[in-house]
Amino acid sequence: MATTEALGIGRLGHADLPAALGLSAEAGWNQTADDWRLFLDHGRVFACRNQDGMPMATAAILPYGRFAWISMVLVTAGMRQRGLGTALLKHCIAELRRDGLTPLLDATPAGEHVYLPLGFKPIFGMTRWQGETARQAAAQDSGRNIAGPIATATAMDAGALGSAAMLDAAAFGAPREFLLQSLLGRAPDLALRLKEHSFVLARPGRLATQIGPLVANDEAAALALLQTVLARLDGPVFLDVPDRWQRLQAALRQLGCTVQRSFRRMALGRDEAFGDPARCFVVAGPEFG
Repeated sequence: MATTEALGIGRLGHADLPAALGLSAEAGWNQTADDWRLFLDHGRVFACRNQDGMPMATAAILPYGRFAWISMVLVTAGMRQRGLGTALLKHCIAELRRDGLTPLLDATPAGEHVYLPLGFKPIFGMTRWQGETARQAAAQDSGRNIAGPIATATAMDAGALGSAAMLDAAAFGAPREFLLQSLLGRAPDLALRLKEHSFVLARPGRLATQIGPLVANDEAAALALLQTVLARLDGPVFLDVPDRWQRLQAALRQLGCTVQRSFRRMALGRDEAFGDPARCFVVAGPEFG
C-alpha cells in the first residue's frame, strides 16, 4: 500500500485541470472547468499523484481576507480509505495557519465526524434543495405569490457589480469580487438585483444550475428574487439554503423542490460566523462559501 509520505503532496497547475475535473465528475459533483479555474487562479490546489503523475486526490484553499475556504477534498475511488484526503486536509490547515488565516468549510454529515476532532466547530446548518424548473411552470408559480407583494427585480450588469460586491462582503464577511465577476460572466441573464439592497447570481454546473449567492435585505426580498430567477430557468437547479430560513424553504417545497443533502458550516477554533448571516439567504455553494 502506498503511503502519503511516499506519494508526497504538491501543487496543481492549469495543465492538471482536465484531471481535476475528472475527479469531481467521478464523485458526482456539480463543478465545471470554470469553477476549478477559480481555485487555480485565486487560490491553491494540492494533490497526491500516482507514479504516472496523475492526481489521485485533491484539496483546495481559497483565501478571503481574514479567513480561507477549504474545499474540493476528493479522492479517486480506487485510493479511498488510505488517508489521502485527511493528509491533504491537514496540509491545507497547516498552510492557512502559516498565513494567519482561519480555515472554514462546509461539511457533509460524514465529513463533520472527521473535522470535529481536528478542532472545527459548527456555525450553522444548511440544506441543499434540488428541483426541475421550466420557464413556463415557474412563471405560473409566480402567480401563487409565494413572496407576498412581489417587487420588480432588474438585471444586474457589470456597472452594478461593485454595489453587489459590497453587499456580499458585508454578508459573507470578506470581499470576493473575483467570484461575483466570474458568476456574472457565466450567466448574466440570471444576475438580478432588487433596488439597492438585494441581489442573486447563479452559474451553470455539470449537473444543474447552482443558484447563489443570494443576499437580501429580508426574507420577502429573497423570495422575490428567487421566484424571479427560477422563472428564467429550464432544467435542474441546486440551492444551498441556511436552515434558519424556514419560510424560504417552505416556498421551495411548494414549488416542488426536494431535499438532497445537508451541510454544516464549520470553522477551525471558532463558533461564530464572519459577516452577517442574517442577510445571506442562499450561499454560493460548499466549494466557495
